[in-house]
Amino acid sequence: MTLQSDHADAAEPADTAARAAVADAAKTADGAERAGGDHAADVGRVADAAGVADLADPVAALCVAGRVRGVVQGADPDAVWALGGPGGVHGATAVDGSALDVGGLVPVLALWPVIGSLVAENELRLHTPLAAYGVEAEAGITTHHLLSHSTGPVAHAALTRLAEHLTGSPLAELAATRIWHPLGMTGTRFADGTLRAPLADLGRFLIHLVSPVDHHPVSRAWITESLRIRTGELTPARGLLWHPSRHGTWSYGEAPAVWVSPRLRRWAILLPTHPPGPLRQTFRDAAFAPTPSP
Repeated sequence: MTLQSDHADAAEPADTAARAAVADAAKTADGAERAGGDHAADVGRVADAAGVADLADPVAALCVAGRVRGVVQGADPDAVWALGGPGGVHGATAVDGSALDVGGLVPVLALWPVIGSLVAENELRLHTPLAAYGVEAEAGITTHHLLSHSTGPVAHAALTRLAEHLTGSPLAELAATRIWHPLGMTGTRFADGTLRAPLADLGRFLIHLVSPVDHHPVSRAWITESLRIRTGELTPARGLLWHPSRHGTWSYGEAPAVWVSPRLRRWAILLPTHPPGPLRQTFRDAAFAPTPSP
């Protein structure tokens, strides 16, 4: 389904306030515009990305941002969104910097990167049963099973228990010290029973994921291993927590939702004000589909 506003006639400049809010996010990318480094593996059945505009081109960035803005304004004008690449944000809603409710993204913003840090430190092996670490779980269940074959609160709770058991610290503290603080996500925290983060912090996190440079705190190896099919012939296809999607993207969440594509060097986030319905797909298409050459 295509929304009428999916075909914006003209690309508007990205909102000044939003760009200022996330401009310094590029500093955490540690030279991410440099060539080289491993790119995340993609899947053959995902649409070929040939012809997709590089958002490093200002004209292309404005075109894509205008297209996304038109889609969102036509379906959910109060939704919060942003898109960009390794160098920063290329389009976003104007926000005041206040922390947003992103409780639906706890698994991808906190749990997944913390698990990755434990794997990088050889404190955790994906295919070792949880019971071997002293964590109560069904016989034979591994971290790999929970990240690739399971979903929902039960799997996330098991992984949280595992991370907290191995470290002796609560997940909130682990995420803050291992992930958020090193990335400069100083406004991200658990409060009032949910995870809250300003749009600028979300940008910092996603910039890090699409950067080709391998640097702390989420390793390039963990990102690459996570963004490839880990379910074999089973359906639905999944990576480690992430789901393959169209246009060479990997996604997590429904409302809110995030998309990353290290191969395209692009990321996007959508926080709708109501169940997104077709907006989720049209937003993704506007942000990642090939842009016709002028």
